[in-house]
Amino acid sequence: MKTVPKMLPGDRVELRKRRGAFFTPLPIAEFLVDWALAGAPEGSRVLDPTCGEGVFLLAAAENLRRRGVSAADMAGLLYGVDLHEASLRETRELLGAAGPGAELRIADFFDQPTPAQPDAELPWMDAVVGNPPFVRYHDHRGDARKRSVTAALRQGVRLSGLASSWAALLVHAASFLKPEGRIAMVLPAELLTVGYAEPIRRWLSARFARVHLVLFDELQFPDADEQVVLLIAQGTGGCDAFGLHQVRDATELRSKHLFDADPVALGAPEDKWTDLLLPVDRRNLFRRVTAQAFTGLESYGRPELGTVTGANSFFTLSEKTRKDYKLPPRHLLKIVPPGARHIRGTSFSRGQWEELREAGQRVWMLHPEVDKPTGALATYLAVGEHLGVPDAYKCSVRSTWWRPPAVSTPDLFFTYMSHTSPRLVSNGASATIVNSLHGITLVDDAPGVAQDALPLLTLNSATMLGAELYGRSYGGGILKMEPREAARLPVPSPTVLVDAWGRLRPRAARLGGLVRAGGWREALSEVDDVLLHQTIGLSLNEVAALRGATTRLRQRRTRKTSSDDG
Repeated sequence: MKTVPKMLPGDRVELRKRRGAFFTPLPIAEFLVDWALAGAPEGSRVLDPTCGEGVFLLAAAENLRRRGVSAADMAGLLYGVDLHEASLRETRELLGAAGPGAELRIADFFDQPTPAQPDAELPWMDAVVGNPPFVRYHDHRGDARKRSVTAALRQGVRLSGLASSWAALLVHAASFLKPEGRIAMVLPAELLTVGYAEPIRRWLSARFARVHLVLFDELQFPDADEQVVLLIAQGTGGCDAFGLHQVRDATELRSKHLFDADPVALGAPEDKWTDLLLPVDRRNLFRRVTAQAFTGLESYGRPELGTVTGANSFFTLSEKTRKDYKLPPRHLLKIVPPGARHIRGTSFSRGQWEELREAGQRVWMLHPEVDKPTGALATYLAVGEHLGVPDAYKCSVRSTWWRPPAVSTPDLFFTYMSHTSPRLVSNGASATIVNSLHGITLVDDAPGVAQDALPLLTLNSATMLGAELYGRSYGGGILKMEPREAARLPVPSPTVLVDAWGRLRPRAARLGGLVRAGGWREALSEVDDVLLHQTIGLSLNEVAALRGATTRLRQRRTRKTSSDDG
């Protein structure tokens, strides 16, 4: 009879989340352990570096028992490390009840020397299995971060300060493997998508001879919002292709011949591997279309952050506040109010800005050009001093705390955080922006129609798919694109842009109204037809394939199961 770990007395879901610990479903643990020990020689040693309540060690004990290993012979084959003493006690009791013992250590795994070091305490392992704690960078700090970063650096992996805890633990755990040993771990799916995992992607390609990734369509951890990927790797010497496999849930792991699939050639390690989530025909179609008819957004102009004021609540003002303090316009700049919700269509006009002003939105940013404040300006700045605004970090490091370094007025706004997809919006109001938007100033040789054409023609399935591939997913399914990522966003090349705009221009006002009213799906359908089908020459099936691929990744990001595109 299989024993499944339970929630311990005094432990709670929120406490487990804080330390990044979640129960691994038994089918997943058994699948990973069985693979890790498949074909392993008699006397194989197994390590779980963060063993928790021991689900992986219990699965390993059961595997060894099925292979005829006696309880007496199992001593010295199972090893577990964990900081949580109550969890280790539970593991020891469960393993004892099941028969074999195990060497369990109450310790920080990053303090464990590798078998290659002279003060090693653990032997070389045939298999390393487990589910590393997933603690995000803002909670993974201080001495714990220093130890983890140092452990990874010993293996030649330099991690970003944004790296979560699992990244360093994976690297350190692999250093306990024999040359042909196997590692099988549950990792967050951000392994494929986030920038800080680039060193890990590079290391995986160089470290292991064979690598498989198993992806799930459905969430597998009831208490966690994270999508996960199973990492299955063995050997040494490096590889240039991964085996990639997708299943609906854990019940399908054993029902499919997962490792019969051909390996997938990897992109550059510095690239995200989000495109591995796509079927190979969709991936190849996207690469072909964007290579032939698209260019990076940076070809039209470099995306830049909006003004970082350091205290938007003080530096951005409504018309009422301006009048109350009698601040003259010469001390202010016209802005899009903070947040992207104020630019709903494909253009932002002076009339829309005036509507927002009359509605009481914060349409001004304080930016005095004088060196010595007097009168109304001095009165308003005194309010800021009373509120402690000069002590805010960005204000404290400026030579003049009350003059934010305003960005120039851009030709286009870029909504870099969204649930659906980022949008370009033409700036007809000659307004500047704060850091809730990116801005783009068009290069001198951009086509004359670019400011009007780009916002509508980037509403196509190839560009939207590029956003899913190059952007990053945050809590709640938000898609975010930093300037460097936005620069790579595939948009129609200048020749294609001009050609398609000639066809689409008569419909531009109507389509812009559709987008503003929330009818982006209908607009997308028309733009796809004009740009991808009529101008570029894709078949209707190819257009549908790009749109379906976009929907697939969006649904995965937002965890919705119904089609967004009808």
